[in-house]
Amino acid sequence: MGSMSAVVVAVLCAFAMHAGLLVTTAQLDPTFYDDTCPDLYDTVFDVISNASLTDPRIGASLLRLHFHDCFVQGCDASVLLNSTDTIDSEQGAIGNINSIRGLDVVNDIKTAVEDSCPGTVSCADILAIAAEVGSVLGGGPSWDVLLGRRDSLNANLTLANQSLPSPFFTLDLLKASFAAQGLNTTDLVTLSGAHTFGRARCSVFNNRLSNFNNTGNPDPTLNTTYLAILSGICPQNATVVNITNLDLTTPDQFDNNYYSNLQQLNGLLQSDQELFSTPGADTVDLVNSFSSDQSVFFDNFIASIIKMGNIGVLTGTDGEIRTQCNFVNSENSGLLLAGVASNDSKEKLVAQSK
Repeated sequence: MGSMSAVVVAVLCAFAMHAGLLVTTAQLDPTFYDDTCPDLYDTVFDVISNASLTDPRIGASLLRLHFHDCFVQGCDASVLLNSTDTIDSEQGAIGNINSIRGLDVVNDIKTAVEDSCPGTVSCADILAIAAEVGSVLGGGPSWDVLLGRRDSLNANLTLANQSLPSPFFTLDLLKASFAAQGLNTTDLVTLSGAHTFGRARCSVFNNRLSNFNNTGNPDPTLNTTYLAILSGICPQNATVVNITNLDLTTPDQFDNNYYSNLQQLNGLLQSDQELFSTPGADTVDLVNSFSSDQSVFFDNFIASIIKMGNIGVLTGTDGEIRTQCNFVNSENSGLLLAGVASNDSKEKLVAQSK
C-alpha cells in the first residue's frame, strides 16, 4: 500500500480530482423507464434471484460493485469497462483486483434487458437497481431507485487507486475518502453497514492478526476469541487464498448485527472497527444507535445510498447507453465487425468474477 503519507496524498488528490463531481444538478427519477422499459425491475430481480440460488454472496457483491463504481468519477458504470487499446480498466485497481464480483451477473442482466428494451437502459442504472435488489434479497431495506443515468465513455484506473477506501484506513482517512465524494460521517457509518453480509479475503485483514502496525502484536481492538478464529482461517505464511464472513453472526443477512459486532470488537476489517474503537470518535454514537435500532439503520441506509447514487451522474446527452456493459459502443462495434461476438467467443467479452 505504500507509506501512510502516500495514502494521505492519494486521498487528497482524489478530493481535488472529484471537486467538480460532488454536487449534481441532474434530476434522476424512479419512473424514468416506466414507459420505455416497464418490466425493468422484474427483469433485474429475476436474474439476480436466480443467481443467488447458487451464489449466496451475489447480493453483497452487487451492492459493493455499485459502491466501487460511484466512488470513481461518479455512478457511470466505468467499473464495468474492460481494458482495451484506449481504456485501462478500473478492475485492475488495488481495491478491485481479484475482489470485485458479479460482473458476469450484470452482463446477464444487460442481455435480458436488451432483449426486451434494446438501447434503452444504461449499465449505470442496472448497477443501481442491482444494489437495491441485493439488499432486498438479504432481508434488508427496499427503496425507490432513482434512474436516468447514462454510461461513461472511459474509465480511470489512476483515480480508482486513489479514491476507493482501503480496509487498512484509519478513521481520519475514511472520513477524507468519503468527504471527497460529498459524503459525511453519517454516510460513512451507514454505508459501512453494507459489510453486514458478504466475504473478505485474508489479505485484507491478516495485518491485524500478528504484527499490527509493525508492533509484533495483534491489533488490540480485535476480540481475542475472534482473533483465534481468524488465525485458524488465515494462518501465517499460508499458500492458499482463504475467505471468511464479514459478519460472523449472520453472514448472509442484511441486518444491524454489523454494529453489534463492532461493539464486541468483532469487526473483521480495521476500517470497520475504527468506527467504534477510535478514542473519542463521533462515529461511536452512530454505531450504538444503529446497533440498538435496526429501523434507524435501515432508514439512514436508504438516505445514504440514494445520496451516493447521485454522485457525478451523466444524464441528458452526456455519455451513452452502452449495448454491452464491458465496452463503449464504438469499441463494441469494432469487435462486432471483426466477428468477435460469435457464440464461441462471447466469454472473451465477459469480465468474469474472481
